[in-house]
Amino acid sequence: MPALNVLTLNAHMGFSLSRRRFVLPALREAIRSVSADLVFLQEVLGAHAHHARRHADWPEEPQYEFLADTTWTQHAYGRNAAYPHGHHGNALLSKFAILRHRNHDVSVQGHEERGLLHCVVDVPGGGAELHAVCAHLGLRESHRRRQLALLCALVAGIPAEAPLVVAGDFNDWRGSGHPMLAGCGLREAFLAEHGRFARSFPSRLPVLPLDRIYVRGAIARDAQVLGGRPWSRLSDHAPLLARIEW
Repeated sequence: MPALNVLTLNAHMGFSLSRRRFVLPALREAIRSVSADLVFLQEVLGAHAHHARRHADWPEEPQYEFLADTTWTQHAYGRNAAYPHGHHGNALLSKFAILRHRNHDVSVQGHEERGLLHCVVDVPGGGAELHAVCAHLGLRESHRRRQLALLCALVAGIPAEAPLVVAGDFNDWRGSGHPMLAGCGLREAFLAEHGRFARSFPSRLPVLPLDRIYVRGAIARDAQVLGGRPWSRLSDHAPLLARIEW
């Protein structure tokens, strides 16, 4: 069976939990150490002129390109929020060819900008193309219900025989949105393996289950939260890691 490791992380725009330290170089080293084949990133900066002037080690390229470096030869970015001094969004880093990608705007007008980055990945020996959706949903439950409905519509348009991974920051600490996703055929990795969602926030003492890894047409194994150092010093979320087989 084809298999790969997937990691999902809210990158917190390259800053520590308190936002006092710029930690992107250390975050790159930590992500490299995990040997993930696909990395789902949320809140990653495409550009930020103010931060670039304040930090001597600010990279010249977008954060997702800096993180990808030479380890992940392919990357895709979906801009969610734009402002006068820059923009941020979701990104996928991949060791395999990204055949095509599209960012779906699921923002609720007048509130925080959110998106679903849908990528199609060519995994050698994988048979059907792998579909990967990087998600970042809203803070309000009413907004998430609308966004989850759009996610289910996206899932419904993906061929049923294709392996699918949906991962990211769902902001669903109560788990109230899970029945909608289960209803559209998605299985959550931690719930299936451990009987509960992964606690990932805040990173220094995770108590809230905000992040998820869902699959369809595939099996998720060895799901784990990467807690403690160095991760607790690199973002406000702890990363999730799982092995996906199909």
